[in-house]
Amino acid sequence: MKGPALIKLGINPMPTLDWRQIDWPARARQLREMGFSSTTIFIHKPLESDPIDALTIKMACEQAGLAINQANGWYESLINPDEEVRAEGIKGMQAVCRYGVVLQSRSVYVRPGSVNPNGHWWAHPDNYSQKTFDRLVDSIQKVCRVAEIEGVQVAIEGHVQTSLDTPERVSDLFAAVASPALKFNLDPVNFMGNVRDVLSTERIINTLFDLLGAHVVAAHAKDCGLAEAFTMQIHEVVIGTGTLDYELFLKRFMETCPDKDFIIEHLPEEKIPQARENLRKVAERLNIAFE
Repeated sequence: MKGPALIKLGINPMPTLDWRQIDWPARARQLREMGFSSTTIFIHKPLESDPIDALTIKMACEQAGLAINQANGWYESLINPDEEVRAEGIKGMQAVCRYGVVLQSRSVYVRPGSVNPNGHWWAHPDNYSQKTFDRLVDSIQKVCRVAEIEGVQVAIEGHVQTSLDTPERVSDLFAAVASPALKFNLDPVNFMGNVRDVLSTERIINTLFDLLGAHVVAAHAKDCGLAEAFTMQIHEVVIGTGTLDYELFLKRFMETCPDKDFIIEHLPEEKIPQARENLRKVAERLNIAFE
């Protein structure tokens, strides 16, 4: 009898502490005991950090049998209209690429950013302009030049409140940048922008895989739901308690990119076991097991 297909289940823990303040030998063992084969490392100040710190973390994870799925970090917005600030953002993201080499992470995560000064994911009308998209293309091209030299994969993510608000717009970015280092971090919840999509998530899931499946190096796993309110409010919820069609999500993932990372994210520590268990139950129905 054929055994179950295996999925690389990882975790992106919420960065509550500076990465240098974490007891990584203990933390790595804890994440492994929770049933994860990999973790994301978030670098708070990549332009000021010491690569030795990254090497120490890599060694602690290796000793615990925990891989590093993504290197992530803080940097200025890659679409900031202030060219000096944008240049700092590019330098910061290039530094994260170099840390990805030290950590031997399977990809390096990159945000598309926002013109809104309050956050990289917050809405702003200028996020959707052609000038903003052109700035993003220029920034990602400069990041990818370093990524190509360093031999790392850069995983861009989209979101309805950013310039990469649809799967089609993400596809436009791949065509414009044209770098073998540029890959895709697939997160269906980020593209749910209206009531119909939240209540019937199949269209978004299928479009993402149809258009961008060949570029996927990782997927972020979370869930979504609508608030009981007079105005539309989309909330992130624990996997298995929302409307995202996880059977379809896992099925398309395993058909398209079965050797890539499937990463649970955006949950406080106490809710992670429930999310993992709910995901396991769906996977079991599809004859999928976690590595």
